[in-house]
Amino acid sequence: MIDGLDEQYGVNKCCRAFGVNRSSFYAWRQRQGKVNPEREKLKAVLVRHHRASRGSAGARTLAKVLQANGHCVGRYMARSLMREAGVASRQRRRHKYKSPGVEALVAPHVLKRKFDVTAVNQVWCGDVTYIKVGKRWLYFAAILDLYARRVVGWSFSMISDANLTCEALRMAVELRGRPKDVLFHSDQGCQYTSHKFRNELLKYGFRQSMSRKGECWDNAPMERFFGSLKSEWIPETGYKLEHEARADVQRYVSRYNISRPHSYNDYQSPVAKERLAA
Repeated sequence: MIDGLDEQYGVNKCCRAFGVNRSSFYAWRQRQGKVNPEREKLKAVLVRHHRASRGSAGARTLAKVLQANGHCVGRYMARSLMREAGVASRQRRRHKYKSPGVEALVAPHVLKRKFDVTAVNQVWCGDVTYIKVGKRWLYFAAILDLYARRVVGWSFSMISDANLTCEALRMAVELRGRPKDVLFHSDQGCQYTSHKFRNELLKYGFRQSMSRKGECWDNAPMERFFGSLKSEWIPETGYKLEHEARADVQRYVSRYNISRPHSYNDYQSPVAKERLAA
């Protein structure tokens, strides 16, 4: 009975309902030793999608991906298949937060964690992270459009200054057709509190918002994006060469925008969500 219900309700709940020890149930299942060809095919498809995500996708995401490809798979079944295949989701590595440095032109906290927006080009968020390259750091600035969490601009530099963030902003402005009255939100990093960056925003007619000091979750979508980048994609040991790092991170940005399922978008990619709204 449990063997037929566990993938709908979960092993723990079924064992409790029938008063069966969980380890006894697993031992019984192992003794059956039956190979289901259809299940093996499904497992192979799941493993292929798991590898495509570089080991980052979990049971919930894989279930949604398999459903989108015509397979009747729930979260618990996906979890069982992952266990049988010996694969697991990579978790985000802990992040050490640095002080934003000396305050300069600090803008008010206009966004106030209202991350759900109703149209493209209403609110953009920006941030900077660092990537290990040899014995140095490569700095990566990115900008997200909050509507579908799409990466709309980015830049790289071995120096973390206002030029880095201004270059990412210029890219986003051009790629998005020079929109007006966008609210740009960031933390209080020196790149964003600089006169140079403030003037760049004014040139495009943008408004500025900043997180409160020490409140990293005031810019949660950017924290989530960088966390996913580092846990899903970037090797733990970093890269040997700068051009290798740039190319690989840009591959992730392309995948993130075009094909990576996003829970915020009901497991659609950012590009797919924006197309539906067009």
